[in-house]
Formats: sequence, C-alpha cells, structure tokens
Amino acid sequence: MHSPIAPAPDTIGIAQQHATRVAFFIAGFAIAAWAPLVPFVQARLGLDARGLGLVLLCLGLGSMLAMPLAGALTARFGCRRVLVASTLVACLAFPLLVVVENYLALALALFAFGAGIGCLDCAINIQAIIVERAARRPMMSGFHGLFSVGGIAGAGGVSLMLLMGLTPLPAALVVVGLILLALALSARHFLGEGGESSRSGFAWPRGVVLLIGALCFVLFLAEGALLDWSAVFLTSVRGVDPAQAGFGYAAFAAAMTLGRLLGDRIVGSIGAGRIIVLGSLIAGIGFLLATLLADWRLVLCAYALVGLGCSNVVPVLYSATGRQRVMPESQAVSAVTTLGYSGILLGPAVIGLIAQATSLPIAFGGIAVMLALAALAGSRLRA
Repeated sequence: MHSPIAPAPDTIGIAQQHATRVAFFIAGFAIAAWAPLVPFVQARLGLDARGLGLVLLCLGLGSMLAMPLAGALTARFGCRRVLVASTLVACLAFPLLVVVENYLALALALFAFGAGIGCLDCAINIQAIIVERAARRPMMSGFHGLFSVGGIAGAGGVSLMLLMGLTPLPAALVVVGLILLALALSARHFLGEGGESSRSGFAWPRGVVLLIGALCFVLFLAEGALLDWSAVFLTSVRGVDPAQAGFGYAAFAAAMTLGRLLGDRIVGSIGAGRIIVLGSLIAGIGFLLATLLADWRLVLCAYALVGLGCSNVVPVLYSATGRQRVMPESQAVSAVTTLGYSGILLGPAVIGLIAQATSLPIAFGGIAVMLALAALAGSRLRA
C-alpha cells in the first residue's frame, strides 16, 4: 500500500521550477567536470588503461547502488533533504579524486562521488515529475536540457581552467565552490515532500514500469555508445585524425541539448507518445546512416541525428513514470533510473565485445535495430 504525499499544485510555483532546473544543471555540471581531470589522475597514479578502466567502474557501482535507495530516501525525507545531502557528498568526494595517493583511495572516492551523483539524479527526477504535474504542461525536456547545458559548462569550464594553467586541485575546488553557490541559492525552493510513499524501499520494476525501464536502457545504451565509441569509429573506420575525432560526440551532444531545450514545445505540439516512437526511429536512422556514409563529415551529421532523436525520449519516459499507477512513483523512478543507467555502464562493454567478434559498424547497426524495437514497444505507451 502507498499513499500520495505530494504537495498541492498551488504550492508549487515559478521558484520551484527554477530550482528544479538548477538541480539538473548541478548534476550535469558535476559529472562532466570530472571528465577533463581523468587523464591527470591517470598520470598521477601511473595507471595503465586496464587499471583506469577498472577503477572507473567504482563510479558506476556507487551510482547503481545508490539509485535503488534514493527513491525510498526521497519518499521518507523529501526531495530537499536528499538533494542537498547527495550534492554535499559529491562535493566532498570531488576534490579527493585529484589528491588521493593510491589506487584504493581513488576507488573509494569514486564510489562516494558516484553514490552522490546517482542519488542526486534520482531525486531530481522525482522532483521534476511533481513540479511538471503541478504545472499541467510539459516541462521534463527543458529540465533535462539544463542537465545537458550543465554538462557542456562542466567539461568546457574545467578544460578552460586547465588550459589557463590551473592545476587539478584548484580547478576542482572552483567546481565545488560554484556548485555550493548554486545549491545555497536554490535549496530553499526544493520540495519538502518526495512523491508517493511506500512501506517498502526499492522494488523490482513490474508492469508498465518494466517497459519504461527497458526503453530507458536502450536509449541510455545509445548515448553510452556514442560517448565511448563515436571517436573510435571515426578514427578506426573512417580514418579521421584523432585530433578531430572529438567532434563526433560534440555534434551529438550539441544536437541533444538543442532538442531538449526546444523539447517541451515539441512534446506539447505532437504528443508524448509520438515523441517516443519518432525519436527512437530518428536515432536508429542516425546510427544506420553512420555505418553507411563514407564521408566523415556526413557521419557527424548522422551523430547529430542520433542526438536529436534521443533528446526527448528519456524525459518523456520519466513523465510517463510519474503518470503510471502500478508502483509508487519514488520506487518507479528508482527502478527506471537504475535500469536506464545500467545501459550506459553495460552498453559500451557489450558493443566492444560485438565489435571484437564482428566489426564496429555491425555493432552500431545492432543499436539501430534495438532503437527500432524500442519505437515499436514505445507505441504501447501512447495511451
């Protein structure tokens, strides 16, 4: 049994909407700020590629273990407390990533950082569902768009600081300072409640929640594939200079950010159900074109097509999670988030195995097929 404890719609206003956007920005900013620091940490501890890959799994492990608990914590203590606590955990762990002296300490710091980010990500989506429901209009794409903007600002800002001569620790402290400032300005407008409560904590997804989670898995897998393999595809398959290969993911990320910032209007115009079907198909076509087009500049356009296709599907799926009545929304969001992010963690490794056995274009083609199946399955959610 569960009962709704969400606040009344008239208690949620513009301030809560803006605070939700800030929370999404913080999440994207924090996780992306880590990316430019990875090579420095690798060199500092003398890690080879295998050692680095293994220790980076601790970040994902921390996130995956925190997400199932985050829904229960949010339902019990409210969004505000969980958002503030998880952000503080991530801020405490972040500077440690660049100062620890050994492999074990780095693993523990990454685990704590991942746990903070994972809990934060789950809690912001619960708050976003409540705020969107109170507003009675599509808002989820815009919220997720701020996550993408935060990612661009985090990665770009830290890279710029490093180029200007800052060492990793001062750069990390600047990141933490900016996050704490944003948190201080917005925390009072986070929701004191946390959606529907339940006597139990994490529950395995069932019914329509399992379908939503499976669709999120496929979409996150597609994102993870381009994050880890877009540059490799350009260099090894299309012969692009490694210095230019980063433009592949940049094209994807820019198109996804633009699509999300415009997404609320699009969702309001054509409907959430059509977004799931059309977005998955467009992303699948993008992957297919990437395997067929010989000119690498056209491949960049295909990557951008994937970004546009993927941009609004996951936000719409989170909105659907808030509308279902099979599970309490705090449990449902935890389950969907955990399933989705497992796609980012497991997907790139599976793609590597398929590419090793066959080829990378075949692996990309397999993702196109999965996205087509996601569009077919997504048509069941149109109601």
